[in-house]
Amino acid sequence: MTLTEVLSEFVYHLKYEDLEEVDVDFTKLCILDWYGSALAGSSEPPVQALKDLLEEWGGNPQASLVTGGKSSVGNAVLVNGAASHVVELDDIHKSSIIHAGTVVIPAALAIAEAHQLSGKEMITAIAAGYEVCYRIGEAVSPSHYYYFHNTATCGTFGAAAAVAKLLKLNPVQMAHALGNAGSQAAGLWEFIEDGAMTKQLHTAKAAYNGTMAAVLAQKSFTGASRILEGRRGFFEAMAEQADAQKITEGLGQQLKIRENSFKIHASCRHTHPSVDCVLKIKNAHEFQVEEIRSIKVKTYKTVLEITDKPVVNSIYSSKFSTQFCAALAMYKGSASLSDFNEETLRSQIIKKLMAKVEVKEDAYYEAAYPEKWGASVEVKLQNGISYSAHTDFPKGDPEQPADKDELVKKFMELTGDKLVDPLGEASLILKLEEINVPDWISRTISTENIGTAQ
Repeated sequence: MTLTEVLSEFVYHLKYEDLEEVDVDFTKLCILDWYGSALAGSSEPPVQALKDLLEEWGGNPQASLVTGGKSSVGNAVLVNGAASHVVELDDIHKSSIIHAGTVVIPAALAIAEAHQLSGKEMITAIAAGYEVCYRIGEAVSPSHYYYFHNTATCGTFGAAAAVAKLLKLNPVQMAHALGNAGSQAAGLWEFIEDGAMTKQLHTAKAAYNGTMAAVLAQKSFTGASRILEGRRGFFEAMAEQADAQKITEGLGQQLKIRENSFKIHASCRHTHPSVDCVLKIKNAHEFQVEEIRSIKVKTYKTVLEITDKPVVNSIYSSKFSTQFCAALAMYKGSASLSDFNEETLRSQIIKKLMAKVEVKEDAYYEAAYPEKWGASVEVKLQNGISYSAHTDFPKGDPEQPADKDELVKKFMELTGDKLVDPLGEASLILKLEEINVPDWISRTISTENIGTAQ
């Protein structure tokens, strides 16, 4: 069997009854976390631009938009996929370096709504989609990640797997879906050099391309049978090093969705280890920011490649700057969504602190990455006293988890100005296995409920 066939067989045979209670509960938390991020990002300029474009192009009202109203399945997937990634609070998987929720869930949600499917079916499909994209991401990481945005590339496979499961494709059809998904896998990191909006297009198109690949497979549209390991396939073309064993290792045992991490800070996940360390130091010791002589960050190489930015020129680019995020956390005592604003961007205190932040690669953290996303921070004061902190696992990782109450609180903070009854909506999502998806949609993602912020 090809690797694509192995994954297709797994997805085909996975049943809701096979899921352990912890799998079901965790998947619902992923859906809750995705919805909060999507609503928080629904009014952001790149999302509105995409919505305006799709309104110009038109579409049958089959699936709901987090921006309000309905459009075609494809349009809903595009808008919802973009919206859930823009505020930098969507979930993340360490070893595959993928934000699965932002590509898998919009695809699954639109199909489940349009086809009148149950919450149980959607939960199962999402768990399957996470499994597929995480395994492919693990196989090509970390070398793939230097040029390619794993969420966009590997996430396309996850969206295809989830939709294929919901459409009840057989293993042959699923393999075709994955084959065509792989040929559409794209997303280059160059956008980060400008702080461009392209990142939202990555997740929108990954979700859309995966959905299209699965729907076409249902219509007998064939795809490459060896899209992963073939001599012109994904591994050969897009990774200097690939470990094919990651695709099958432990497959069918514990679901990988349990390895998912949730973000507490509203910035790139690679900034979180240093932010956590800064907060530990700030909360444990009494000193003023004016007393700081230097802030030294030691961490893994990817942090420098993605977030070593001593100067920022926009709120969005500030979220990809370890210097800014560390300075913000030191000054404000947090790095929440509301902390990233024009005032903090222009703050002279933060700019002075940023100039004192030095980010260096450290052999210990580099060797542990991507299984561990760690850092240490040393804060030295003008009087010579220094304080330090270390972490291997940022808050929200399975090793340092955010519990259900914390994630419900996060959801309410993100949607307080978007939803009429945030707590009620959260409670409904956490009972999703008891209802059909259209019933959930009609009570949550509807113009009446989310119109307050539009």
